[in-house]
Amino acid sequence: MDVPARRSETPEKPGVPTKRAVAYISWVALALMTTSSVASLRPAPTMAVYGLASIFLYVIPALVFLLPTALVSAELASGYEGGVYNWVSRGLSKPLGFLAVWCQFAMTIFYYPSLLGFVASTLAYVINPDLAASGVWTAIVIMVCYWTGVWVSSRGTSGVAGLASGGLIIGTLIPGTLLVILGVAFLGQGNESAAPMTASNLLPAWAGLSSLVLIVNNFLSYSGMEMNAVHVSSLKNPGREFPRAMFLSMGLVLLIFILPALAISWIVPADQLSLTAGVMQAFDAVFAAFDSQWLTPILGVMLVAASLGGMLTWLAGPSKGLLLISRQEGYLPPFLQRLNKHGVQQNILVTQGLVTTVIALAYAFIPDVSSAYWIFSVITTQVYLIMYLLMFVAAVRLRRKEPEHPRGYRAPMLTGLCGVGFCASLAALLIGFVPPSQFGSGNVGVYLLIVAGGALGLGLLVPYLFLKLRKPSWRTESGEEVPVA
Repeated sequence: MDVPARRSETPEKPGVPTKRAVAYISWVALALMTTSSVASLRPAPTMAVYGLASIFLYVIPALVFLLPTALVSAELASGYEGGVYNWVSRGLSKPLGFLAVWCQFAMTIFYYPSLLGFVASTLAYVINPDLAASGVWTAIVIMVCYWTGVWVSSRGTSGVAGLASGGLIIGTLIPGTLLVILGVAFLGQGNESAAPMTASNLLPAWAGLSSLVLIVNNFLSYSGMEMNAVHVSSLKNPGREFPRAMFLSMGLVLLIFILPALAISWIVPADQLSLTAGVMQAFDAVFAAFDSQWLTPILGVMLVAASLGGMLTWLAGPSKGLLLISRQEGYLPPFLQRLNKHGVQQNILVTQGLVTTVIALAYAFIPDVSSAYWIFSVITTQVYLIMYLLMFVAAVRLRRKEPEHPRGYRAPMLTGLCGVGFCASLAALLIGFVPPSQFGSGNVGVYLLIVAGGALGLGLLVPYLFLKLRKPSWRTESGEEVPVA
């Protein structure tokens, strides 16, 4: 299944050169690759707050966002190389193409603090569970882990990408399966579920718009499909096989997201659930019920190792894409375009690290670690959604402007898919500005200031300033590479 078939485009004849063989993958292999890059246990505590209604809150974004994103990006990837920058540049304009690729990079500035906030809370259960609620502890872990990651990445260490596949097994499949099995055993022993499991709880309780705000987190959980779309050209029959791969991966992703979230809701009451440490809370509680709490630190180490591996695999990727585009078009000043002796964009990573450090310190000043985690997750999602809005519009424009352009895959009802995806993305972006009902006791003004400042400032204002201030001398693609001393 995972071994690509190879086929020569022309018959081999003596003395006649043949075209390069094309490597194919099966649609099942593509589905598993997509699942490994999307599925994670990290968002499970966020949705466990809703109990049985988490099924509804996972399925709806999958239909209105995950599926349109997968099919639309597959058409774009099969017809246009260069990723989201080229798609948006050709469909709309080069400045908007820069905005799209900038948002792909900028979302990581808030993504790493939220990811490492989860690492800090998980690691606390290995050392001292009380540390999970400490903002100072969280800030220290974020800074140490991030700067260690920068040091590793800046040395051009090879083989880091291999951590991703291992992370799926070590940090997702094994802990997720174990959590679900223990959760079922927990209920099987006669323990009452902490969340009601009746038909009336299938839909979330309606208490105004704020009661649905946590659904925004699921858009971030499903993001990244446009990166997997590049593999559509590796299928023998993309038109038939790619939709199969996407539906299979969507089913697997939903299982990995929903079942652990339900297991957590059975074990930990919603009012006691930490959005960062919820997974470890559930493991700790269920291991206590089975007199096996010695396993809690082991599971914590597995989750931490997988999360750190995932961070390393992502750390240099988005910034590398931004660097290549900036060198061609002069979008960033030369200082940010310089490479170190290992050929790594160290100055971008260090600058990003300084901003990440400032954000990490916010954990020390925001009283509730869960609130800080939620705020940074929302900002991450909103910045990324700007890119998706541009991608959906560009896809429609490209189909109309270049209908005869060769495409290995043509999405069915493209305009309708883009319309659904655009409206869903816009709604999620706007809803993110509404404080969730779970954080109603906080200062709404401060919440709006942080979210709007982070999402709109980083996502729109900063790239606008780069475009406004850029100079012809910033184009360094053909210039000499000057390593950082």
